[in-house]
Amino acid sequence: MKVGKYSVDFLETGTFALDGGAMFGVVPKPLWEKTNRSDNANRITLGARCLLLQRSGKKILVDTGLGENWDEKFTNIYAVDQKNSSLVTSIGNFGLTPDDITDVIITHLHFDHTGGSTKLYNGKMIPAFPNAEYHIQRKHFEWASKPSFKDKASFVKDRFVPLMEEGVLRLHDGNEFDDGISFEVMNGHSFSMQMVKIFDSSKTLLYCADLIPTSSHIPLPYIMGYDLQPLITLEEKKKILPKAVEEEWILLFEHDPEILGATVSMSEKGFKVKEKFTEL
Repeated sequence: MKVGKYSVDFLETGTFALDGGAMFGVVPKPLWEKTNRSDNANRITLGARCLLLQRSGKKILVDTGLGENWDEKFTNIYAVDQKNSSLVTSIGNFGLTPDDITDVIITHLHFDHTGGSTKLYNGKMIPAFPNAEYHIQRKHFEWASKPSFKDKASFVKDRFVPLMEEGVLRLHDGNEFDDGISFEVMNGHSFSMQMVKIFDSSKTLLYCADLIPTSSHIPLPYIMGYDLQPLITLEEKKKILPKAVEEEWILLFEHDPEILGATVSMSEKGFKVKEKFTEL
């Protein structure tokens, strides 16, 4: 899809699995399992879908998936499956190499969003995209550097600290990025997570990160147990979803294993998927 001066493409980087109850919070299993079948460990399959935004002089990644070089314990716990796709392979499908990437926008620093931001080289974790500037909200980086016990396990420091050590991490304090790209800063899931909005005069795409990780999370009560401030998440969804309905935004889902994006409608029963997209 072309939006303004940017072409927008998806990059599939494999799948992983998380506990279904944690993914849907207070919503009971008989409801969420209608659309998200769980395995015998109560895990549901999730995608790790990144974006590639291109224009003259710019090759931008949005998030970097799980990345590689995880140990066997991690791989088994999260049922990591990258047999059919990886970030580097997906980039290569567009005739690019990691050296071609100019910018990496990281929505937040949980391991499933920034795992591929670094790579192992000669026994040391270094930036995976050597010519890129990485972008994160300052307040989120500060939180990730000293997280709470509740979310400490979500931050794997060798997947982002090397970016600061190598001087390639730019800390942002607001919404501006580029003409046709801006950030929507959210605080419910984690402090200062940045969703990415790509827009022109006729179209708006919103890469929802973990505010709305899958199409099943569009209804207001469907909020993850992982969220630090679930009532804030609720208010953020109440703010974003009416705009998405009124302006016919396409919401892009990072973790939905099948549905890339959707438009949204609203009725007296609440918000729901209007039109699903399996390709753009």
